[in-house]
Amino acid sequence: MKRTIDRRAARTRRALHEALIALILRKGYEAITIQDIIDAADVGRSTFYAHYTGKEDLLRGGFETLRSELAGARQSASDRRDAGPLAFSLAMFEHACRYKQVYRALVGGRGGTVAVNEIRRVLADLVQDELRGAWDDKAVSRELAVEFVVSTFLTVLTWLLPRASKLTPLEADQMFRHLVIAGIGSSIGSTSRGAASSG
Repeated sequence: MKRTIDRRAARTRRALHEALIALILRKGYEAITIQDIIDAADVGRSTFYAHYTGKEDLLRGGFETLRSELAGARQSASDRRDAGPLAFSLAMFEHACRYKQVYRALVGGRGGTVAVNEIRRVLADLVQDELRGAWDDKAVSRELAVEFVVSTFLTVLTWLLPRASKLTPLEADQMFRHLVIAGIGSSIGSTSRGAASSG
């Protein structure tokens, strides 16, 4: 009996998330009401509130699915011998490109703030886990390193969204990895050395 209830609850949550995404694409996050969501999902108001406290809570809940996907992608990548650091990043860029219209529709309003905060939280947890046993840099705290990686990822992601048709997730991931792992120091250094020697 419990399994039937769990399946029913999962089905209801999925219907509510799908309704929210469809409505975001159709009318934008700000204009959506709870009534719109329950009508589109074909569930009652009391059923909605049995699962979520409001539309922001529903939006946040969708990022728990993303967390599971990214954790699975990181695990799959780390099981391969050739996997490098930050194994979740390609899966995240693939997710963003798959749902680029939703990400674009969210950016700029209250929904965008919720979405970015949730993505930041999910990524921070993943990066924190990855650096927990590997970070030994005495010059920079692990906390700052996590913030740097997450902020860099979000910068690349928001830069990518308007260009998503021109760039593949793999190309975006390669740029992100270059910025985080190789850094821009060598590029800045060679530019300033070149300018100094020509002056």
